[in-house]
Amino acid sequence: MLLKGLKVLDFSLLLPGPFATMMLADLGAEVVHVTKPAEEPVWVVDEYLQRSKKLIAVDLKNPEVIASLKALVKQYDIVVEQFRPGVMERLGLGYEELKKIHPGVIYCSITGYGQTGPLKDRGGHDINYVSLAGIQGYSGTQAEGPAQIGIQMADIAGGSLHAVVGILAAVIYRTRTGEGQHLDISMTDCALALNALSAPEYLVNGKPLERERLMLNGGTFYGYYETKDGRHLSVGSLEPKFRQQLCTAIGREDLLPLAMSFKSKDAIALKEQLQRIFKEKTLEEWTSIFAQVDACVEPVLTFEETVEHPLFSAREMYVEVAKTDGTTQKQIACPIKSNIFQPVYPTAGVAAGTHNEEILGSPIK
Repeated sequence: MLLKGLKVLDFSLLLPGPFATMMLADLGAEVVHVTKPAEEPVWVVDEYLQRSKKLIAVDLKNPEVIASLKALVKQYDIVVEQFRPGVMERLGLGYEELKKIHPGVIYCSITGYGQTGPLKDRGGHDINYVSLAGIQGYSGTQAEGPAQIGIQMADIAGGSLHAVVGILAAVIYRTRTGEGQHLDISMTDCALALNALSAPEYLVNGKPLERERLMLNGGTFYGYYETKDGRHLSVGSLEPKFRQQLCTAIGREDLLPLAMSFKSKDAIALKEQLQRIFKEKTLEEWTSIFAQVDACVEPVLTFEETVEHPLFSAREMYVEVAKTDGTTQKQIACPIKSNIFQPVYPTAGVAAGTHNEEILGSPIK
């Protein structure tokens, strides 16, 4: 286990923090998730995110509980929390307080807008963060505006993944220096950083980022195309060799001059041709054709179809995880592959239940 021996005390809620600590648990860290007494899962994802973790159910308004948790912090490497700025301080569990107890503690705070700044106390959700970060300003179409996305981009790609990167970087730093630190993870900051490919167009070249005007947001033939049966194909044939394969696969070598052109008007003309051509066959027919060529064209699958797709079967990306009631639940596996690492998923429950006495050393409820 890559992170065996690393101990995490997790106070986070909802999605970003629990997803981050699930990744750490998958990689072998010992994660204890602090929950409210008799807290019932609200969504199926609540139980899903608790795999490989231990739970303690406590009342954070109880001074005895706070005292026990402070003593517990001495044994842990990392604290993760996702409250609004100031909440953990009011509970007596803020970074400055815990640093006195454990100078080497790595304390990770995940919030919508960060620990500082004019919006630090404001509530928000993924849709708000990606909007303020400018992502939705050039996503979608001219006619319909911003497009809603099916995943939580700022929450996970922003909050969860950046938290894991920051935590592991802090672990390396502490190994060298013995020093802990406070990580301030703003999901909006992290979402802003995801503009990496398009931001230079404005920041360096002064070009406004507009919908359907850039290479990857609808301004060229790169995009999605409806098929005869109302399904869709994704076409990402950007490089010349892939453009050539695309034209060959659809039997339209005469479109090569348009495909090889980097002029905007030619790219749009090609897009219009492709829209008409792809409606001539079903998704299954096109998938069969493009399976034989390397053109960066793939079907848009339903999520249900991914469960049976040979790629994810071969990569063992779905696993059965045991639940506390004796049944199992299909889950997406840890995506990190290594020749020396194999995740161990629960075989006796998604979580080992509550362990207040075992972990806190007293029967505090």
